[in-house]
Amino acid sequence: MPLATETARLGPTGLRTTKLGLGTAPLGGLYQPVNDEAAEATIAKAWDLGLRFFDTAPQYGNGLSERRLGKFLAGKPRDSYVLCTKVGRLLRRPAEAVGEDAYYKGTPPERPVFDFSYDGVMRAFEESLERLGTGRIDVLHIHDPDDHYDEAVAGAYRALDRLRSDGVIAAVGAGMNQSEMLADFARAGRFDCFLLAGRYTLLEQGALADFLPLCEQQGVGVIIGGVYNSGILANPTLGAKFNYADADPALVARALELDTVCRRHDVPLKAAAIQFPAAHPAVASILTGARNEAEIVENEALFRHPIPPALWQELRERELIDPAAPTP
Repeated sequence: MPLATETARLGPTGLRTTKLGLGTAPLGGLYQPVNDEAAEATIAKAWDLGLRFFDTAPQYGNGLSERRLGKFLAGKPRDSYVLCTKVGRLLRRPAEAVGEDAYYKGTPPERPVFDFSYDGVMRAFEESLERLGTGRIDVLHIHDPDDHYDEAVAGAYRALDRLRSDGVIAAVGAGMNQSEMLADFARAGRFDCFLLAGRYTLLEQGALADFLPLCEQQGVGVIIGGVYNSGILANPTLGAKFNYADADPALVARALELDTVCRRHDVPLKAAAIQFPAAHPAVASILTGARNEAEIVENEALFRHPIPPALWQELRERELIDPAAPTP
């Protein structure tokens, strides 16, 4: 079984990430508000468990996640952890009052504005440094450029490449909920790593067709997020979320089949879900979000829960996972 505190080299960089990292979108108030004390306690618990890879973004709580994470990490030796944030959105206060953020609750009044230009990314980087209270960011991702590919290549990538050359970031990456455009980025520039959320999981392995083999071939490190597919692999019932929306009944049925096999082997579905993507040789780290201490404690325990080889064999035999997918 893997250990959360084991480290892996992130692509061609000198960075080493723990196999399990903390994603901090929930600490920005995703779907429900989180107070400062709960956020600090969650990060502190992750630290106590030995996790040393922390992921954030300006969008997460409209700056709240970055500020909270930066405040905690300010008391830790800078070389003792790997810090990741993202560019592509500038936080700006609207000229007129707007309603509550659709996703993040209890946040500052600023709202994200897309900007993948060279200058916009440089501004976003400086503003993230200020919110995080640090002079260096280890991993900087182009964040969700789905509808902005050309500008991201011509502007954002060029800015990140410059920051890497200047030594103020160690790794150039991109983070998305799709693998196809990440593969395009891999062919278009010199990327060190990618964050793929929700598209290489126990429920879907389309990234095996092109993206993951390409990353393995190029030596690009892969970080996997969204291992529970927005909730369906945590609680596969009607009304469960998949990719942030209500899951199709066919997907729920497939998730229930996965759950049935796991139960037969006395393994929680969530344990299989969090460990499965970590087995691919291109994958350096698994990111899981947590909004309180209990959730990160549970994720760390699930990551090292014993899973018999017979479970993976049965999943293959029942064609519930791609036969080409590596398993722990």
